[in-house]
Amino acid sequence: MTIDSNIPSIGLGTYMMTPEEAEEMTYEAIKVGYRHIDTAEVYRNEQGVAKGIQKAISEGIVSRSDLFITTKVFPGNEMWGQDQKTYEDVIDSLNSSLKRLELDYVDLYLIHSAHADKTRIDQWKALLELKDKKRIIFAGVANWNIKHLQEINEIGLPLPDTNQIELHPWAQQPELVKYLKENNIHIIAYSSLVPLSTWRTKEGENSLKTKDMENEGSSEESLFKLLANKYNVKESQLLLQWALQQKFAILPKTIKIPRLKENFDFSFVIDEEDMLLIQNENKGGGITWEWGDPLLTN
Repeated sequence: MTIDSNIPSIGLGTYMMTPEEAEEMTYEAIKVGYRHIDTAEVYRNEQGVAKGIQKAISEGIVSRSDLFITTKVFPGNEMWGQDQKTYEDVIDSLNSSLKRLELDYVDLYLIHSAHADKTRIDQWKALLELKDKKRIIFAGVANWNIKHLQEINEIGLPLPDTNQIELHPWAQQPELVKYLKENNIHIIAYSSLVPLSTWRTKEGENSLKTKDMENEGSSEESLFKLLANKYNVKESQLLLQWALQQKFAILPKTIKIPRLKENFDFSFVIDEEDMLLIQNENKGGGITWEWGDPLLTN
């Protein structure tokens, strides 16, 4: 059983959603046809996701087995004054997440970042135990670079089933993507819509996006706007299709019900010559985390 054949390619991202928003959008997304829902303990909305799932199940829209539910354990970051989670802490975190999600298991459990440099391997061993006990179906990581993954490989432990990383035309991570594909680690892309001028514009929605990037995204001469016009689609759809054509799973987040369908409807293909144009838009590192690109963690 491989994750590639099990994970729906389009999921609902719930970062920065309140529990109430997560409940509504999870339910509405399932009605549209989404079967992959992504949350995390640090999002503090797992209980909202649970209510949305239970409502959809109670109405007969889906059964539990139709859904692919992802949540994440935050590893702890000493730079932020947090203790690094131990093996036992990870087990406890999953138990707490399952209770909030009202589930017996999750389909995918991720270590949210590689910040726990002292306990990273122990955390990974905990996920392997949880997988062996079928508390989770797939074990993965998020925001891990090649060095972090090689640490696992060097001591003979199985590599993760998946790595969830920031991926969009401005942060293409070609070396990491190549490594992941060569090692059969499924790629899940988050923050696909960073280049949009509307991305994280509300107060408190911080990132490493520069003023120059904001101006570029707003320009009518933006490549993504020009190509969206060419294909007669929304700019967001163009960015998401770029990821799908590279076999990345995607997690578009919205709190607007009409956008759920828009982010799920892809009936066009980007020409190879345009994919090559987009390839030239790479700016390097991640932009999403205001504290710095987690892929640069030692």
